[in-house]
Amino acid sequence: MTPKAMPLFDTLSRFEHPNHSVNQYLARLIQSGIDDAGLTYEHCYDWLLEQRSIENNFKSHRSELTIFLHWLWQIEQRSIVQVDRQVLSRYLEYCRQPPMEQIGFCNLPQFREAQGERIPNDKWRPFLGKLKDGEPLAYQLSHSAIRTKLALLSAFFSYLIDVDFLDRNPAAILLRAGRYKLSQQHQRAGEDDEQLKAFSELQWSYVMECCDQMAEFEPQVHERTRFLIHLMYSCYLRISEVAARPGYTPVMGQFRRDRKTGVWGFFVPMSKSGKSGTVAVSDQLLASLKRYRSFLGLSELPGPDEQTPLLIRHKASGRGRDAGVRQANLGIRQLREIIDSVIARAADLAETYGMNQDAAEMRALSSHSLRHTGISHDINLHGRPLSHVQADARHDSIDTTSRYLHTSRVERHETAARKPMDTLAR
Repeated sequence: MTPKAMPLFDTLSRFEHPNHSVNQYLARLIQSGIDDAGLTYEHCYDWLLEQRSIENNFKSHRSELTIFLHWLWQIEQRSIVQVDRQVLSRYLEYCRQPPMEQIGFCNLPQFREAQGERIPNDKWRPFLGKLKDGEPLAYQLSHSAIRTKLALLSAFFSYLIDVDFLDRNPAAILLRAGRYKLSQQHQRAGEDDEQLKAFSELQWSYVMECCDQMAEFEPQVHERTRFLIHLMYSCYLRISEVAARPGYTPVMGQFRRDRKTGVWGFFVPMSKSGKSGTVAVSDQLLASLKRYRSFLGLSELPGPDEQTPLLIRHKASGRGRDAGVRQANLGIRQLREIIDSVIARAADLAETYGMNQDAAEMRALSSHSLRHTGISHDINLHGRPLSHVQADARHDSIDTTSRYLHTSRVERHETAARKPMDTLAR
C-alpha cells in the first residue's frame, strides 16, 4: 500500500496561518534524509503566494504541487534537485494510474477544524474519480490533462531556476519534445528571448543612491535595508541564505576572519546544493558591516561565533515560530518585500532623471537579480577572474559562471555599437 497523501497548503483565506501538522510532517521528512524538504516547501509557499491574486490559478497550482510533492517525497523519497526528465516521466505515469487508495469520489476539503486547529482531513484524497451506478470507473487522465500538469510544473520549475534553487526545467523539456509536445509551443533561441535578470551599471547606481537616501532620511528603518542590499550584492547571496527558516538562523558570527591571512569572509553553511562555503568579503562590504553594527550599538566587527542575529527585527513578530520575539531574524517573505520596495523606489528615482525605459526594466527585476548583478558586475566591470567568482558564487561548474560573460542582448549591442568599420582609422 502506498503512503497516505498529506495535504500541505490550506485554502487561500487560511494560507498564511502556520500549520503545526505540516511543520511536523516536514520535520519528519528532513529527519528521514530529504534535507531540503523545508526549503523546497518554502519555495512552494512563496510561489503560491504569487498566484493568490487569481484564485483559480492558486487552486490549480496548489493541487498540482500537493500531488507532486507527495509522490516525490513519500513514493520516490528523493529531493527535488534530483528530478530530471526520466524521473518526471515516472510521475506522469503515476498520475495516469494512481493507486486506488489515493482516489476519492467526492470533493472534500484538505484540512478540517479540530479543537481550534486546522488538521489534515483523513477522508481527503489527491485524485478525484468517477462513479457509475455506485461503482467506481477506471481512472482516466487525458493527454491534455497531462500537458496541463506539465505546464503548471514548468512554471514552478522556472520560478525555482529564477531564484537559483534549480538548474534545469524537466517539465519544459517534456513539453518541447516527445508525445507531450504542445503544438502551439515554439522553439526559442534562448539568448534572443532572454529576460533581463540583472541591473545594468546605470540602473544599479540608482539602487545604491536610493539605499543611501533611505538610510539617511530614516536610519531607524533603513540602515538595515542598506546593509542587506550591500550584503546580497557583494556576496552574491540568495535570500534563503540570509533568511531565518527551520533549521537555520543566520548570525553575525558568519562573518569570519582568517587567523593566518587576516582576510574576512562570510560563511554560508548551506547552499542550494547542500554545500557550505565562505565568500570573500570586499573592503566596501566590511565598511558597510561596521556602519550597521555601529548603528546597532555593537562592536565594530563581530567576534568569533557571535550569535547576534544578522538582520534584527525592528519589532516583535506577531505570529509564527518567532511570535513575540524582537531579537530574531527576518524570513524570506519579509526580506523579499524589503528588497522589492528598494527596487521600486530606485525605479522611481530613475524616472525623475528621465530614464523611463530603465525604470520599466528595473521594475521587472526581482530580489534574486541582486545575485545575478553582483556576479555579472564582478566579471564584466571589476575584472575578477572567473575561477574566483565561481568559488564565491558556489557554482559547481565554471560553465555556469561563464554564462555571465557579456551574454545579454544589451551588452552585445553595446560592444557592437563601438565596432569601427575601418580598423586602421581608430
